[in-house]
Amino acid sequence: MAKGYWVGRVDVSNAEAYKNYVAANGAAFAKFGGRFLVRGGSFEAVSGSSRARNVVIEFPSYDQALACWNSPEYQAARAKQEGGAEIDLIVIEGYDGPQPGAA
Repeated sequence: MAKGYWVGRVDVSNAEAYKNYVAANGAAFAKFGGRFLVRGGSFEAVSGSSRARNVVIEFPSYDQALACWNSPEYQAARAKQEGGAEIDLIVIEGYDGPQPGAA
């Protein structure tokens, strides 16, 4: 079964409000098996637009990734950011099919 992912791009406008969200979101991620693959870090936008912060969270399945988003635990954490960030986020199913071969 393919894993599920959250892919987010974030601009924080109120660091204190965003800290409230970060402090509260871990319970939802743990409940649904989420783990950070990318959490900030250096990057270079080589094509298209970007935001200041990037996040990739892996879940055991696409269904778990969606369930986390829709959970009361995550929605309560999300409410704590109080408009402290602009976030673009997608929930996407991973790919576990064949990979391109070496040229």
